[in-house]
Amino acid sequence: MTQPSLPMELVYHEKQDGLLCGQHCLNNLLQGQYFTAVDLADIAQQMDQAEQQHMAEQGVDTEEFRRFMEQPSVNMDDSGMFSVQVLTSALRVWNLNLVPYASTSPLATDARKNPIEQRAYICNFKDHWLTVRKLGNQWFNLNSLLSSPELISNTYLSLFLTQLQHEGYSIFVVSGDLPPSTADETLLKHPATQTTKPKLLSEVLEEGREDQELKAALSASLAKAGVGPTGAVASGAGASGAVASGAGVEVDDLQAAIAMSLQESSSSESQDSDLERALRLSLTACESKSVAGAGAGTGTSRSRGAKSWQTPPSSPTEEENLQAAINLSLEQDSPTVSPGASPGTSRPSQQKEPSMEELRQRRLAFFSKNTP
Repeated sequence: MTQPSLPMELVYHEKQDGLLCGQHCLNNLLQGQYFTAVDLADIAQQMDQAEQQHMAEQGVDTEEFRRFMEQPSVNMDDSGMFSVQVLTSALRVWNLNLVPYASTSPLATDARKNPIEQRAYICNFKDHWLTVRKLGNQWFNLNSLLSSPELISNTYLSLFLTQLQHEGYSIFVVSGDLPPSTADETLLKHPATQTTKPKLLSEVLEEGREDQELKAALSASLAKAGVGPTGAVASGAGASGAVASGAGVEVDDLQAAIAMSLQESSSSESQDSDLERALRLSLTACESKSVAGAGAGTGTSRSRGAKSWQTPPSSPTEEENLQAAINLSLEQDSPTVSPGASPGTSRPSQQKEPSMEELRQRRLAFFSKNTP
């Protein structure tokens, strides 16, 4: 007979469904779908009726009976939570009993001294039940809130139970012979190994929610840019693209989104470069015109001008050029007195304010003289 290569897959493990952790706890303990929510609800209802009959024996007109009838059931609620009495009653069908781990019972005392010698534990905290069971010679945490069974080493079992106690769990030792299971028989010969610790279902759901949000964001981004689900740009109703599915589509979408982002970044950089190049060309043209005009007015020879350009003085900074241009504009706009003229023949103190174009031409002329 060929043994399975992955014994861990043989371990029966029900995951959380609503608040039916009591049902999951029992089935994980028994390693099969032995109980349904309806079965446990029937047991709880029978216990409610037995308690009601016991209270009625003392008189249906008493204040105690009236209060009892007004209270909700202590054995189950509408959410699917079942009491320890219901779970205990259900396990009696298999001749199994629950013994409090902290009690003075000889079984509980032995369990505290050497917990690995027992077969299983059931733990409860507020509204949650979970099972810890030995299969083969290995211990497993069969908590229905986990994505898969968690392997617990023999040395860690005692610490694990102590940790549950500190967290407020009530622990019960399962007494009796558990029904046989395929996982128990297989793991005796082929112990399980676990390389990755299982996650809580809440963590798995959160990761799935984040994946869905990422996919939605990618789809919205691609749709806005007119890119199809396979990364092809749509060209009207007749556009077609390769059909992909599963992980391939997700990879294509992600690659398309990254490519779009890079193209946008490259386009922005290209626009900046074009703008800078245009400004440089504009300034060069203005400087050339200003230099030509200045050379013709002063009679400076071309060779002399060339020599002065070849051996320029140290270039002033941009701030110095700007400040000099402003000072030059202010000096030219200030009132002057002609040589040999009396103060009474001076220019009027109020001159016509130069236009923006005149100021710009003056500053460009100044820059052309001082820029190497």
